[in-house]
Amino acid sequence: MLTLVILVTVFVGVATLVGAVALLFRGDANPEIEGRLEVLTGRGKADQGKAEQQGGILSRPDEVGGAIEDFIAQYFNLRLYLDQAAMDTSVANFLTLTAALAGGAAVIPFLLGLPFYVGPLLAVLLGFCPLGYVWYKRGKRLTKFGEQLPDALELIARALRAGHSLGAGFHLVSEEMLDPIGGEFRKVFESQNLGVPLEEAIVDMTDRVPNLDLKFFGTAVILQRQTGGDLAEILDKIGRLVRQRMELFGQIQALTGEGRISGIVLLGMPPVLFGVMWYLNPTYVMTLFTDPLGQQMLAGAVVMQLIGAWVIKKIIDIKV
Repeated sequence: MLTLVILVTVFVGVATLVGAVALLFRGDANPEIEGRLEVLTGRGKADQGKAEQQGGILSRPDEVGGAIEDFIAQYFNLRLYLDQAAMDTSVANFLTLTAALAGGAAVIPFLLGLPFYVGPLLAVLLGFCPLGYVWYKRGKRLTKFGEQLPDALELIARALRAGHSLGAGFHLVSEEMLDPIGGEFRKVFESQNLGVPLEEAIVDMTDRVPNLDLKFFGTAVILQRQTGGDLAEILDKIGRLVRQRMELFGQIQALTGEGRISGIVLLGMPPVLFGVMWYLNPTYVMTLFTDPLGQQMLAGAVVMQLIGAWVIKKIIDIKV
């Protein structure tokens, strides 16, 4: 039975790796460019009719990827997270890469002759690495956006005082400031040029970027356009408020620095000691995996580590 499980795991892992390499090297098709080419060549309607006659039996890989993306979006908006992390890849390719890492991690321990339980543990660990990388890049990008926002508001306010329109202020921010805020304001400006109302374009930006200060800015702009008032003064006040919040957050980070370092030491010490003991005396540590009582103790230690990490995070995470 164990041999059968190993063979099935190896087969699934190798098949996943082959499929991932094939999909990644295939490259993403640009639907916008393809649509324009179909309009110019007149192949759009003919291809559509042919697809209807075939009944969708021969689906293109892009259509399969779109179906996967729609299915994932019902439970988790992975496409939005990839956009917020500025990762230019499709959801299907990202999931394929994740499956490839997990499958490869499940196969490698068997090829190296490691114990059976190492495969699933390594598969889970490496399978979450892409999502963790996306989460890390997303956090850095959103943090940088928040740091750039006060300068962008002041730039728009100066443009308004100089007699420019609000749309021209958005264009100025997109040209003068770096990404991520330059790119987001560029999307708003381009959407407005394509006929989308400015209020709707701003709301779309606040949906793409989960920043509380940006929502204040969007609400202020929409209300001012409906009721009137000095928008430049409003933006100056919002900019000062954002800077004060950032200063307060910096002070809190300095005051809670000791707690964060203590949490890192307390959470990192058990895994480090476990690795040292494994290196010095592997037979002694293997008791935690082979003995039923050792397995229960190991599971309890992992659960207590997770609870401790959650408690420490709640203590040092102060909302500003």
